Amino acid sequence: MTRMELERASNRAARVFIDMGVEPGDFVTIALPNTIAFYVAIFGALKAGATPMPISHRLPALERNAIIDLAHPALLVGMEKSPYPNLQLDWEPNPSVDDSPLIGIQTAQSWKAMTSGGSTGRPKIIVATAAAEYDPLDPPHGMRVDGTQLVPGPLYHQGPFIFSMYGLFTGATIVLMQRFDAWEALTLIERHRVDWVFLVPTMVHRIWRLPEAQRSASDLSSLNVTMSTGAPFPVWLKEAWIDWLGPQRVLEAYGGTEHMGGTMIWGDEALQRPGSVGRSPQGYGIRILDDAGRELPPREIGEIYFRAPGGVGSTYRYIGAEGKVLGEWESLGDLGYFDEDRYLYLVDRRTDLILSGGVNVYPAEVEAALDSHPLVRSSAVIGLPDQDLGQRVHAIIDIADQTEPDKAALRAYLAERLAPYKLPRSLEFVREPLRDDAGKVRRQALRTARLADTLE
Repeated sequence: MTRMELERASNRAARVFIDMGVEPGDFVTIALPNTIAFYVAIFGALKAGATPMPISHRLPALERNAIIDLAHPALLVGMEKSPYPNLQLDWEPNPSVDDSPLIGIQTAQSWKAMTSGGSTGRPKIIVATAAAEYDPLDPPHGMRVDGTQLVPGPLYHQGPFIFSMYGLFTGATIVLMQRFDAWEALTLIERHRVDWVFLVPTMVHRIWRLPEAQRSASDLSSLNVTMSTGAPFPVWLKEAWIDWLGPQRVLEAYGGTEHMGGTMIWGDEALQRPGSVGRSPQGYGIRILDDAGRELPPREIGEIYFRAPGGVGSTYRYIGAEGKVLGEWESLGDLGYFDEDRYLYLVDRRTDLILSGGVNVYPAEVEAALDSHPLVRSSAVIGLPDQDLGQRVHAIIDIADQTEPDKAALRAYLAERLAPYKLPRSLEFVREPLRDDAGKVRRQALRTARLADTLE
């Protein structure tokens, strides 16, 4: 689709939405897969003065309905059988509808509303306070004006959505994958001369697991930046990635959909400070506090707090949740520490922390060791009740190979990489990926399922 075709199709979509009752300031919930129709609906909502709210079209009915009931959208796109006005999954704006530019529509005061909280069973909506305005000559994060961007991730997730929208805002050609495939991603980068791509660490891992001959045969000379965020990036994998592509093409970011703060680090800095996610940009504050709200010295683990330039609540508002605020500081619930130069190192989310025998075990660290094993495709580490330890470390391991895994060999492999108290007390093998294409793992859901099994 050309840019003019997108312009005309989204003008038609906006008129259809308005005729169905959408007004400036309303939410339009969009539950479409990775297709061009998704972008038509997004721009249609924005041109109607509404705030687009993308959600997964595969959400279970209970979770989907809970999110929709929180939002009270004026329109649902991609859903059927709803009490709200809706358009079906295969909907397209009628070609007979006027496709000329709309006049006199108010600019949406919130340009996006993303959803979160499915892993806890308590959904929330994160509404951006930024209006639907953008400078088309100001591409972020190493993008180029009129560049070419590959979008391999699901568009209902924050990273693929906002970065591809930034690309469209600044004139980029978007190459959209319907579903991530490691070899196809490399093929598309070569075929379309892609210069910018956002890959969650799970995707990087799958690409790295391709046969070396296959990887090295790919022409990635057009690639300017690969950006990663959204999940822990194991040090061994990041260093291998930098070694393959070069440090100047590898960028990692840390932050949240709330945009209250974050950090960034390029490959050259990452090699000097293995495991760091970088420093905070100018204007944003960041602190590490203990449970009593006291600032911690370097190398001591605590909760990460941010301060946006505009203060608390200046970048987002929640629907269905309350933010964690301490004075003029806000937290996403993540744990980490600084080094002596205030480079940040992530540990894990507080809600995922395992307290085993009075010692803190961080699942992300154990998962990084597991995922480095050549036979492991993905893993999830959770805490399960234990009469002696309080909680035991339980590892759920996705083994792509159909051969029966050697537990003793895997335990020996982990023993070389982890302290004894961090080693999983129990191992469970599965044959399906534990992380989705956005790199997310629902540890709480996995834990709940296993607790239910023990009660049956």
